[in-house]
Amino acid sequence: MKRTDRAEQKRNRFLFWTPRILTILFIAFLSMFSLDVFMEGYGFPNVLLALFMHLIPSFILIIVLIISWKHEWVGGVVFLLAGTGYIIRIMANPFEWYLLSWSFQIAVPAFLIGALFVWEWLKRRKHASPAPDRFIKQAN
Repeated sequence: MKRTDRAEQKRNRFLFWTPRILTILFIAFLSMFSLDVFMEGYGFPNVLLALFMHLIPSFILIIVLIISWKHEWVGGVVFLLAGTGYIIRIMANPFEWYLLSWSFQIAVPAFLIGALFVWEWLKRRKHASPAPDRFIKQAN
C-alpha cells in the first residue's frame, strides 16, 4: 500500500469516527443535566418519571446517532437544526450575559457534529463508497 493511500485511509477513518464519538460525548454531557432530579427530594416513582422526562432529548439523540451511523446526512441536518433551534430559543428570551455561555455549550458542539457529519457525507458521495464496508479489511 502506498504511503499516500495509508494517510488517506487514516484521514477517512478519523472523519468516520470523530462525529460519532463526539455525538456520544455530547449525549453524555446533556444527560448530566438530568441528574438534578435526585436533589429535588421526590419519592422514587417521581424521581424515575422526572429522570425519564429529562432524558427524552438524550433518547432522541441516540436514535439520531443510530440512523446517522449509515446515513450521515441525517445527523448533519438534525445537529445543524438543533444548534440553530437552540440559539433561536435562547434569543427569544430576555437576554442575560450567562445565556451566551449556555448557547456556546450546547449549540457549538451541535454545529461541529453536524458539520462533521455533512463533511463525511459529501466526501462519501464523492467517492461513492458505502459506509460499513470502508474500514473492513478484506481477507485475501
